[in-house]
Amino acid sequence: MSDLHLPFADELLARSLIDALPVPAALHRGDTLLAANTALQRLSGLDEDALRALPAARLLVESDRAALQAAAQASLAGQEPPVLASTLLTRDASERQVEITQRLVVLGGQPTVLMTCIDHSDIHHVQSSLFALSDMLRQIVDHAPLATFVLDMNHRVTHWNAACASLTGQPAHEMIGRTDTWRAFYPTERALMADLVVDGLSGEALMARYGEAAQPSKLVPGFCEVEAFFGHLGEFGRWIFFTAAPLRNAQGEIIGAVGSMQDITTRKQAEEELMCHRNQLELLVEARSQELEASMQALEAFIDNAPIGVSYVRAHRIERCNRAMEQMFGMAEGSAVGRDTPSLFDSPAGFKSFLAVAGPELLAGRPTHQEQWLRRVDGQRIWVQMNAFMPDPKDPQWGSWWMVQDRTEVRAAQDELREQFEHVRDTNRKLEEAQNQLLQSEKMASIGQLAAGVAHEINNPIGFVSSNLNTLRQYVNDILRLVDTGKTAIDQLPNEPLLDPVRQMREEIEIDYLREDLPQLLDESAEGLSRVKKIVQDLKDFSRVDQSEWQDADLNAGLESTLNVVRNEVKYKADVVKALGPLPAVRCLAGQLNQVFMNLIVNASHAISGHGTITLSSGTQDAWAWIQVDDTGCGMSDEVRRRIFEPFYTTKEVGKGTGLGLSLAFSIVQRHGGAIQVRSTPGVGSAFRVWVPIAGPESLPAGSQPPSWG
Repeated sequence: MSDLHLPFADELLARSLIDALPVPAALHRGDTLLAANTALQRLSGLDEDALRALPAARLLVESDRAALQAAAQASLAGQEPPVLASTLLTRDASERQVEITQRLVVLGGQPTVLMTCIDHSDIHHVQSSLFALSDMLRQIVDHAPLATFVLDMNHRVTHWNAACASLTGQPAHEMIGRTDTWRAFYPTERALMADLVVDGLSGEALMARYGEAAQPSKLVPGFCEVEAFFGHLGEFGRWIFFTAAPLRNAQGEIIGAVGSMQDITTRKQAEEELMCHRNQLELLVEARSQELEASMQALEAFIDNAPIGVSYVRAHRIERCNRAMEQMFGMAEGSAVGRDTPSLFDSPAGFKSFLAVAGPELLAGRPTHQEQWLRRVDGQRIWVQMNAFMPDPKDPQWGSWWMVQDRTEVRAAQDELREQFEHVRDTNRKLEEAQNQLLQSEKMASIGQLAAGVAHEINNPIGFVSSNLNTLRQYVNDILRLVDTGKTAIDQLPNEPLLDPVRQMREEIEIDYLREDLPQLLDESAEGLSRVKKIVQDLKDFSRVDQSEWQDADLNAGLESTLNVVRNEVKYKADVVKALGPLPAVRCLAGQLNQVFMNLIVNASHAISGHGTITLSSGTQDAWAWIQVDDTGCGMSDEVRRRIFEPFYTTKEVGKGTGLGLSLAFSIVQRHGGAIQVRSTPGVGSAFRVWVPIAGPESLPAGSQPPSWG
């Protein structure tokens, strides 16, 4: 207020002046506001400091500012300016309709304008709303599908909508303004319910007037609604549901009534038909109810006496349960109801796994069948078969039915049968493997016996051929000495004609050549017999028919003899390189180990597609002796390498391999307490190393393993 430049008393007077006004007010001298009361601050949305920095005309929209300034100047000149209807701008840019009055006051000896505002925005809004509401109500009444008419306090029709005209057959232009509204409904004069309402008749009186046809109104408390038959409406008459409500002024006085009518003929006919159908339906329902009750009793008896557990579960809680279910879980009679179903499962995880599988099936409307472990109340586990379904998966209020059967004994029998089956299958597999190995062993033993027999049979002719060959050598030497003696004698008698035929024969048979060639022929024959004798000995060494028990044997010699036996299989496929180290005598079944060596050498030759190299090596490490067969063949993949010792597994073509060679070799080496180690690189070759304990399998502790193949 210091901007007024007034004495303190006058400043307080000015502040009291505008603050005492109940309407928005301000002081100014034609330009900037000098002071503004709280009401103007609320109306404009600006605080007093912002208002005092603002010219008075800036409070209004631009189009009203000139008029405000002119009125202010007139007021300062002592004139009485007109009241201005203007539009005030608030802080948020909204507009308020105001009425502005400006009057001259003198403060501190200077003329000052007291500006007051009356906010008419709410009044204008109410007036506009009332006009719009009146028009809307008129349109609602005129265009409403419900037949409606309005009477004023003189019983004169003021509204008669199209639906009412259609129902009664009386157009609006004939009915509006008339007071005999009864003509549209009755053949003789009779007051309508709307007339009675205009006359001030109460709801109780109306209900007494219409009797049983009337009932209290659901929309207008204290009044009634009536259903009646109007025989002259339409071709066959109509049932009409009509109501009446009073229209009151602001003082609560009745100034008219509004009546509404609805043709309910179709509904009445439907109700009559429905009543007939209902009576028939009640008879049918009664009969069906009796049948259903009998069925329910039979179902109850069936559930209670069923040999399997039956229960009804909702929200994981048992609400119904038969005796078999209680007995299955060891519950006292009647104690199952209210029990949580998770407590019947073997563990919380088991319950979750059941829900994970059964939940989606049940919610999809499909029954679920599952077997798993549950637990009795005494803690004993039982194996059960559960069948569950939901009567209505879409309604969460419904639960599910469970049918539970104890299959613990069946599970135990199945487990035992499965165990026995696995045992029989394993036994059959071992028996088949042993049988095939036995056949292979018998085959190899037969071959060995055959080889031994052949060797024995060959030894006899070899013996007398060798003996005869030695005798023949002596005879040839004697004959040659005789020939030499004869030659000397003939050479001393050169002119003897009787010796000419002898000289001619000597030239024909080339005695000198025979003398040189015969010893060579005898030497070659002796060498051939020696080779045959060596092959026969190798056959005997390979078969070891005469040495079938555990013995101390030279594995290098066994490897050599085996190589000689299969040389024909190898010589066209590979060069054999020997790198045999010194070996002590090994406690073993020499004939069986020779079979292992033969399989490894033959497999090595088969692995070579062109011409390669097979390397045979041997050595010792700690208490073990080893024999190794390397080849430069095709090699093996990891998958093949893992399966090569399986019975009947072979990578050879059909008819070229039985898959028993390496399996038999593996069994033989195991019998010796040893092991077969394999290294292979596809495209490079393979290496097999056979380890056996030098002093025999009983010389080492059970479970002993050979050294790592470093």
